[in-house]
Amino acid sequence: MKYSVKAGAAEKVSADCVAVVVFNKGQLSAEAQSIDATTTKAISKVTASEDFTGKLGDTLVLHNPSGVTAKRVLLLGAGEEKKLGALQAAKMLKAGLKAAGKLRAASLHFALGSLQLSDRDYPWLATRLAQEAETSSYRYNETKSKKSPPPATRSVSLSPPSGAQRKKLEAALKNGQVIGRGINNARQLGNLPGNICTPSYLAEQALELGTKQRAITTRVLSEKQMARLGMDSLLSVSAGSDQEAKLIIMHYKGAKTDSKPYVLVGKGITFDTGGISLKPGAAMDEMKFDMCGAASVLGTMTAVAELKPAINVIGVIAAAENMPSGRATKPGDIVTSMAGKTIEILNTDAEGRLVLCDALTYVERFKPRTVIDIATLTGAAVATFGNHATALLSNDQKLANSLLECGEASLDRAWQLPLWDEYQPLLSSNFADIANIGGPRAGTITAACFLSRFTEKQKWAHLDIAGSAWFSGAQKGATGRPVGLLLEYLLRQKA
Repeated sequence: MKYSVKAGAAEKVSADCVAVVVFNKGQLSAEAQSIDATTTKAISKVTASEDFTGKLGDTLVLHNPSGVTAKRVLLLGAGEEKKLGALQAAKMLKAGLKAAGKLRAASLHFALGSLQLSDRDYPWLATRLAQEAETSSYRYNETKSKKSPPPATRSVSLSPPSGAQRKKLEAALKNGQVIGRGINNARQLGNLPGNICTPSYLAEQALELGTKQRAITTRVLSEKQMARLGMDSLLSVSAGSDQEAKLIIMHYKGAKTDSKPYVLVGKGITFDTGGISLKPGAAMDEMKFDMCGAASVLGTMTAVAELKPAINVIGVIAAAENMPSGRATKPGDIVTSMAGKTIEILNTDAEGRLVLCDALTYVERFKPRTVIDIATLTGAAVATFGNHATALLSNDQKLANSLLECGEASLDRAWQLPLWDEYQPLLSSNFADIANIGGPRAGTITAACFLSRFTEKQKWAHLDIAGSAWFSGAQKGATGRPVGLLLEYLLRQKA
């Protein structure tokens, strides 16, 4: 997809389709008014008949309007003008791109120069337009014999507001494009079935990224290497599988070598049967999405390599497959983590924290500024937040506040839960230093409490994306979250 800034009156822009905004009760934006005057009130007639009222997210196409260079005019409902903020604008853009996709228009122009958002500037709108255009163009074809056709739209342009700096808007469009690609990369990995997307496949993707991007260096640890490091907790998860576990480390170097890195750690359970604590059969196919934390780290690192922020970033993926077999870890087994703490495994389906704790201990060697882990960790997070918010817990309130702010800025939102000491006793064990589950209540919190035992030396935050990482039902598929949040955070940091 090509993105550009294109000035000029809306009715004179050369494109297959030009999009203009209509607010509630048929109130026309400046660009819509200009087209309306050229077309002898073509838009006003539609709004007067109430065929189109400007309701947020509604769209309507006018074909071959007289006096307009574009073949079609796409009306975008924006709702109440005074209430038009980032959330509303994103919904409007998404609806417009969906409608344009059905038109098979090769070139699409958004005449939005007069638009003013209540809580964002115009470059943000440019970034969001490109991001939404990229994500709307995603098609999953990998395992289909009949491929979905590629999107017809090849170019998207945007009108600049009066006095705008063209280079700033072009940079904003480029950022949005890269963010959208990173999200799509995570979606693609998440959507792949477990027989393709194995721990070895994730390792291959990370190694390929290191080959393509000079700023990225990738290293992959084998099970033998992990065993020598004492990662028996991580290895207990892969014990029942024929697929070898991998610890994947990607270094992005955007600053001096001695500049402390920002570290991302992703849970990469490429398929989760629950192990000996076997899951119910219904919807078990969705456990291919249990590596979406890993997918988000890969998607983020891909985008970081393109955006080239002047910081050092390390992405780590703890990849394993959780299967039952004669070799599988059993409930009641006790393993020793890399940190030297013993863990009583009361439930083998609480495996994500077992791979993450060793990965979190491993990254101490990098002396990170901050550590963020991303994991589809608990059903309790789904029960609490549904698909809308990512659960956030942290041992550093400044880091938590930053991530909450970045979630709002990127519309990839999180909500903080408490990490109080009062919850820690729920993880007590009679036979080990810690149990891997804390009982039926406060599951998201006790899972984070478990991880906090291995991050005491770090400024650390935990993102539980069990609800936000994928959709079920008719829309089944990975969302690519929280790539947007992570990139917003990293792009704000300094070396």
